[in-house]
Amino acid sequence: MKQHEKQFSFQYQDLSETRLDKFLAQQLQDQNYSRTFITNLIKQGQVTVNDKIAASQKQLLKTGDMVVINIINNSNENGLVAKPVAINIIYEDDDIIVINKANNLVVHPGAGNFDNTLVNGLLFNMKELSSVNQESRPGIVHRLDKQTTGLLIVAKNNQSHYFLAQELKNHEIIREYIALVHGKIKAQSGTIDAPIARDKVHRRKMAVNEANAKAAITHFKVLETFNNYSLVSCQLETGRTHQIRVHFQWINHPVVNDPTYSKFPVEDSNLGQYLHAYKITFKHPRTKKVMVFTAELPDFFQNRLKLLRKENGN
Repeated sequence: MKQHEKQFSFQYQDLSETRLDKFLAQQLQDQNYSRTFITNLIKQGQVTVNDKIAASQKQLLKTGDMVVINIINNSNENGLVAKPVAINIIYEDDDIIVINKANNLVVHPGAGNFDNTLVNGLLFNMKELSSVNQESRPGIVHRLDKQTTGLLIVAKNNQSHYFLAQELKNHEIIREYIALVHGKIKAQSGTIDAPIARDKVHRRKMAVNEANAKAAITHFKVLETFNNYSLVSCQLETGRTHQIRVHFQWINHPVVNDPTYSKFPVEDSNLGQYLHAYKITFKHPRTKKVMVFTAELPDFFQNRLKLLRKENGN
């Protein structure tokens, strides 16, 4: 592990007393350091008040107190930074982790985002992750888009990773999603079988395209219909980039609020597409026991459905 140190100095100038951790969180809010991360540094003796190591995160600051904090980022041999990114772990054992990924959380480092991803958080919280994938993706067996929420499996060792990757390839891992799409879908269920490749013009986008495309199959069921929307469950037979989003655009029912594939105006860029990985079924790599996990829709999704149901008179 490599260490990179930053040092910040602040003078407390308010007349009333305040807690040390609260003060530092306010001063460092533009640096994207969580209050938990700051508290850990205080406990590690990395914070001084008037040249003395801080007693605790609850220490009260008085007017004129000088606070110095040393921030050490640990990184592995590939330069990946271990950082206290918030992760919602719903299951963990010696082999796997199942995560309910939050909205706006990128899965692995890439262009423009190297230290605020799920991988950075995993490196901070886990002693061991698989290493069979790309260097920037330790533990990552499959991924979700930044603004797609829901369930994700992470491998803690190579044996588990190889097994899960093969299960994924053989379509043995069942991944089910819920999406809110534009328009009323007439059929109660269906299968979208349309190959996906890079868009010929916009290379960051995917598109249904016969040339150099890979097979892509999405099964869906209509759960509810509203005035101008449909709530659908989707089961992936394949796992192409942006598959559900591209497929529903192709049948003229784009996912609501999709900033890339919807022809309709984006309602809130902070939310992104209404797409949630709500259920995953797979064999445990060691015990071979079938495991099933579900994750409730995030609050913003549930609130939208409540409004639509109210409009329907439900």
